[in-house]
Amino acid sequence: MEFRMPSYIALATLIDGPLHGYAIVQRAAELSNGEVRPSTGTLYALLERAIAEGLVVAGDPYREGGRERRDYSLTPEGRRELEAETRRLERAARTVSRRLRATAVAQ
Repeated sequence: MEFRMPSYIALATLIDGPLHGYAIVQRAAELSNGEVRPSTGTLYALLERAIAEGLVVAGDPYREGGRERRDYSLTPEGRRELEAETRRLERAARTVSRRLRATAVAQ
């Protein structure tokens, strides 16, 4: 899966365990300090892609508060992909930080 920030954060919400869609949106906003708030359509498209790629599994539907919900869980492959993306982002951030420091102009 190609990770854009909303996808990365949405999958990261599942690290601690299964969540239903609305909880994923809430947790994504929390993890990103409000910068990532996927719309319902975006979230479910992302989840469908992640399921198709074996990164996430969907649980059986259940009722909570009068609403039908389904929990989503990160698979071992999803966790590996998330870890790989985290390492890639860390490397990119280190590279850019080094370049910024190397080219800093005294102000």
